[in-house]
Amino acid sequence: MVPSGWQHDDNFLTREFVFPDFVAAFGFMAQVAMLAEVHNHHPNWSNVYNKVAIKLTTHDAGNVVTAKDTKLAEAINNLLPG
Repeated sequence: MVPSGWQHDDNFLTREFVFPDFVAAFGFMAQVAMLAEVHNHHPNWSNVYNKVAIKLTTHDAGNVVTAKDTKLAEAINNLLPG
């Protein structure tokens, strides 16, 4: 099942996050970096000013979406307010 807010697109789970400004976006990325270490699963991502785009896939499984991606996406969702 695809976590809320995420899309399953071409063997990736993808989502774009928009924040009030660059500092908020960068702070979010720092939190995601810590989660990635805990999950031992690291995203493909980019940041432009207040936007963070994340793509998750499991390289060890042949670049397909697995439970590792779903679990990390759900953990990332839990960082968001409300």
